[in-house]
Amino acid sequence: MYNERHSRTIAKTITWRFIAFIATLIVLYLYSKDWNMSLRYSLVIQIIKLFLYYVHERMWNLSNFGLELKK
Repeated sequence: MYNERHSRTIAKTITWRFIAFIATLIVLYLYSKDWNMSLRYSLVIQIIKLFLYYVHERMWNLSNFGLELKK
């Protein structure tokens, strides 16, 4: 069985948060028509979610749920 290293979890977290940041920025801009507000809110949201995602991934890495040993 393989365990994910912290560096892989961090890389996955950063790349996913970047994608989510762009999506959030676009949606907020389309809703508000204000780039400044959209950028500020998107940054705050992504920083919070970055830490939550990292913890979530590390917790799942402790579990064997849904894993099968390859033969």
